[in-house]
Amino acid sequence: MRFDLITLSGVKYSADAYSVQLPTASGIETVLPSHEPLMSVLVPGVISVRRQPKDPETSVEHYATYGGVVEVSGDVVRVLVDEADQGDDINEAEAEKARAFAEDLLKKAGSQVELEHAQSMVDRHAVRLQVAQLKRRRQR
Repeated sequence: MRFDLITLSGVKYSADAYSVQLPTASGIETVLPSHEPLMSVLVPGVISVRRQPKDPETSVEHYATYGGVVEVSGDVVRVLVDEADQGDDINEAEAEKARAFAEDLLKKAGSQVELEHAQSMVDRHAVRLQVAQLKRRRQR
C-alpha cells in the first residue's frame, strides 16, 4: 500500500509500506494492505511505518506527530498533519529540557488558557522524547 505523510512544509514520507500504526482519537489503529476505508482524527503520538512484513523492529520508522487527520482509501493511507518529526531530527537532550520547561509552565499556569497551552507543550515534547528513545533503541 502507499503511505503519504504530508505536513505544512511538504511531503515528509511518500513510499510503499506494509503497515502503518497511527494514534487516533479512538486508540492506536494499525493499517494493513486492503484495510477498510477510514477517516479519523489523529491525536499526539507516534506514527510507526513498517516497509516489509518481515522487517525487524529495528527497521521500523517512527514519526512524532501532534494531531491531524488520516484517510485510508483503497491501498492509499494519507496522513495530513501540521508537523511530523522523524527520530533522526530529534535531539533527545533538547527534547528533555523542553519537556521539563513545559512541565514547569504547567505548574505555574494561572489561567485555563495558560494551562491548556502548557499541557499541549508537555504532550508535544513527551511524544518527541518517545520517538527519540525509539530511535536510540533502534541504533543498538
